[in-house]
Amino acid sequence: MAAALFNVYVDKNQCRAVSAGTQPADHVHPEVVESMRELGIDLTSCRPQKLSLELLQGASVLVTMGCGEACPFVPGLRTIDWMLPDPKGQSLETVRAIRNAIQERVTALIRSDCAECCLAEYR
Repeated sequence: MAAALFNVYVDKNQCRAVSAGTQPADHVHPEVVESMRELGIDLTSCRPQKLSLELLQGASVLVTMGCGEACPFVPGLRTIDWMLPDPKGQSLETVRAIRNAIQERVTALIRSDCAECCLAEYR
């Protein structure tokens, strides 16, 4: 959800977010797809991928969501940990609350770090 929201709000010619996990599922969970669809974001064609050191090459910020020691360490890479519950298997109402918390954090991150380089319009 964070990467999708980030990519909606920024100039895609300047920066982009990539979503990956330490233990990715086979698919984006239906409750997540539905909650993002409510914002006009379609995740049906997205496929979870494994977080790797290769994927992090060229990244300027790594945002984690509670992966702890399972997250890769990259010297010099700024890491931000957002302690948020996993939406997997949660009710749509709970997933909406998680989505909204992620949305607030994404927009705050963009405002603080990206305004000069990649900020587009907020919805």
